[in-house]
Amino acid sequence: MLDEEQVAILRAIGSSVAFDDDRKGKVTDLVLEGYVLKDGDLYELTPKGIMMIEERGCVSGSEENV
Repeated sequence: MLDEEQVAILRAIGSSVAFDDDRKGKVTDLVLEGYVLKDGDLYELTPKGIMMIEERGCVSGSEENV
């Protein structure tokens, strides 16, 4: 189960927010766990990541297009 900070990172990715160096390690963990895909310098949510933020009630609308 993801903690609140990890869910916040998923929401930020869904909203196309850039990350500072402190969070990139945590994003890498989310990639390894299958919640996020990395394409060059960009990150996007996987279906698993989208489901997680939907379960947590954090859908902002932008994730529906993934």
